[in-house]
Amino acid sequence: MNYKKILVTGGAGFVGSHVCLNLKEHFQNIEVTALDNLIRKGSELNIPRLGIAGVRFVKGDVRNREDLDMEGIDLIIECSAEPSIMAGITSSPEYLLDTNLGGAINCFELARRNKADVIFISTSRIYPVKYLNDLKYIEKETRFELGENQAIPGVTTEGISESFPLTGTRTLYGATKLSAELLLQEYIENYGIHGVINRCGLISGPWQMGKVDQGVIVYWFAHHIFRKPLAYFGFGGKGKQVRDVLHIDDLLQLLLLQIQNIGAFNNQIYNVGGGRENSISLLELTKLCEDITGNTVEFTLKKENRPGDVRMYITDNSYIENKTDWKPKKSIKDTGEDVYKWMIEHKKHLEHIL
Repeated sequence: MNYKKILVTGGAGFVGSHVCLNLKEHFQNIEVTALDNLIRKGSELNIPRLGIAGVRFVKGDVRNREDLDMEGIDLIIECSAEPSIMAGITSSPEYLLDTNLGGAINCFELARRNKADVIFISTSRIYPVKYLNDLKYIEKETRFELGENQAIPGVTTEGISESFPLTGTRTLYGATKLSAELLLQEYIENYGIHGVINRCGLISGPWQMGKVDQGVIVYWFAHHIFRKPLAYFGFGGKGKQVRDVLHIDDLLQLLLLQIQNIGAFNNQIYNVGGGRENSISLLELTKLCEDITGNTVEFTLKKENRPGDVRMYITDNSYIENKTDWKPKKSIKDTGEDVYKWMIEHKKHLEHIL
């Protein structure tokens, strides 16, 4: 591994903190800096973990160029984001735009100045909502499933591939991440840096501070552990919406492959998710939570869709799996059990956060 000084933005967040700790576990002699503005409630709990591992923490904000006035950085792993699909819908989009797009540009400028490489954590939400909801589907007892012979390219019964259409609207969150992707490709082409874009689906695992609009697995488990009511939103209020789930440990394994041979992945875009085998509906997630926690909660049914709601999203990992020997190893049950153990162990601290 050729890198000596790595910057992880959003480094006290869920993905970022795991990336930092994983880097120090595998490469003890490198310098890892975690930059984070600590706006996400609960992110401050990660600071002691980072310190124990030897990660340098800097309280800073990607929106501020002066906070990124660093020298000697040779790799940036860009994990910072306002990740809510509801961001900017009923309020000003200023923070969203400044963080996800302006912040990304500031990171790319740091890369240009230092001739540093970039791994960009993007999102499956760059795909347009209308096309996703126009997919043929079959309604089964506990979930919606993708139908066969889809008229839209880039989709099979395995899920959504990188060739899925990009024309249309995708939420303000998705638009900022797609815009950042396009700019990173220009930086790679024009400034001779290496870069990789990972379009991640739903990622979960311990230390995720889940909310109703982001981090649904943790959010669902928290409500079962603390016995708080939940609601099924949209698509008739049946709870049959489906997502695939990627355990954070599986994402870390892919990032290690990319870090150790970034030239082989340069200027490529990969859909990265749990895949069809690790897909789950909200109804099925409720059953999983009940089985693991032993608790049940009350539900309300809200039939109306919220802005940006998607009936199904399952990642087709074929491109990255065919290029490497990587594929998700942890099941949804593994993810649920890991989340539950973490919550029980830290219940006192999490009760007022989740």
